[in-house]
Amino acid sequence: MSGMRGVNPRQMQQAMKKMGIKQTNLNNVTEVIIRTTDKDIVITNAEVVCVDMQGSRSYQISGDEETRALGAASASVPAAASFPAGDIDLVMSQTGCDREKAIKALEAADGQPAEAILKIMTS
Repeated sequence: MSGMRGVNPRQMQQAMKKMGIKQTNLNNVTEVIIRTTDKDIVITNAEVVCVDMQGSRSYQISGDEETRALGAASASVPAAASFPAGDIDLVMSQTGCDREKAIKALEAADGQPAEAILKIMTS
């Protein structure tokens, strides 16, 4: 038995669809945080695939892994969660700054991305 070698990707997608399995890529994911009782596992440069199998969803995540103590990340995580990821990404892409600086600028600009961009560009 040769396994799945030589299978046309389109045929594979059709077979999965017949079995009730749908696979989609989640776009624009910058990081994934898995929080346990004693640490955070942070996956940056994340690629995430959602597999929906007859109503049950599972996620496949790949990227660069970093483990942080809970106290180490707690200062930045709530701030990041208070702004939409798209706003943070917009500020980062328009200014070339890192995530932390984008979040601080958004905090200073009451969550307004345009003002945050201006603050970074003029400082």
